[in-house]
Amino acid sequence: MSDASANHAELDAARLLLARMGISPAEMLDAAVARPPSPTFAEYVPVVAAAVTAGTRRAYGSYWKRVVEHWGHRRLDEPTPSEIEQLAEHVKTHVVARRNARGGRSAAEHPIAALRCLYKRAVADGFIMASENPALKVAKPRRLPSTRRAVADTRLAEINEVAASTGDDPALDTLLLRLHTETACRRGGALALRPADLDQDQCLILLREKADSRRWQPVSPTLMRYLQRHAEERGATEAGQLLRYRSGQPITYRCYDHLWVRIGEHLPWVYTQQVSTLVASHHADLGGKELRLCHRSGLRRSFRRRR
Repeated sequence: MSDASANHAELDAARLLLARMGISPAEMLDAAVARPPSPTFAEYVPVVAAAVTAGTRRAYGSYWKRVVEHWGHRRLDEPTPSEIEQLAEHVKTHVVARRNARGGRSAAEHPIAALRCLYKRAVADGFIMASENPALKVAKPRRLPSTRRAVADTRLAEINEVAASTGDDPALDTLLLRLHTETACRRGGALALRPADLDQDQCLILLREKADSRRWQPVSPTLMRYLQRHAEERGATEAGQLLRYRSGQPITYRCYDHLWVRIGEHLPWVYTQQVSTLVASHHADLGGKELRLCHRSGLRRSFRRRR
């Protein structure tokens, strides 16, 4: 039997089956796929915001607010790719220019990423088809190469000197700098650190960072002693946040902001070059190993044994 004959036989069988079910081919074509009505942005943004992680809310929350301001009354299936590009351009031209601004590229990229996150949820919830996702049809601006670089040891010493001699809590400030210099952890990893995460015997600390990553990080005995002393003196519970103000309250991201503003006031090059936690490279000897640190938004580390 030829392929054409087989196809005709299958079609005849399908027609026979439909006839026995009392359904005509025209009715099959006219039947629309059942799909819930698409909500408005004002209705759906709070649903997505409640479903994502705290980090995603921080990253996209302000852009979702802009979307609601512009399109709150519109349904998810209404905006076109061209309109999304127009919204991204509007955000780019109305962004507050900072000293480290790079032509508004991030300001244009983030609303597109925020809408992609929103529409990904809408596809999963069945409000639109994946092929109808307009945010995926809009290209993000190409990212420029990073301007981050290592800071020399002499400059790092200046930073530590200012942190230790200014402010109302130099013990906390210098401990933060020592922690990030040795471990290359992100700010979130430092804020999530608990007394229960300290392994004194092996001089290891457990860091919980971006994307739920976890790693046991070697530290010097000196840093381990200061972390334990800090926890004891400031009343940190075993399962509570370790890093705290003198009042006993847990520190927040604002603690870092105030620290670097103050250091920048005393060291103009820190202000000009946008040094933060920690654009630095520092070598520390740990048990016969050399700890190499380089910057990301925290630091990254790699080890090599001395030969």
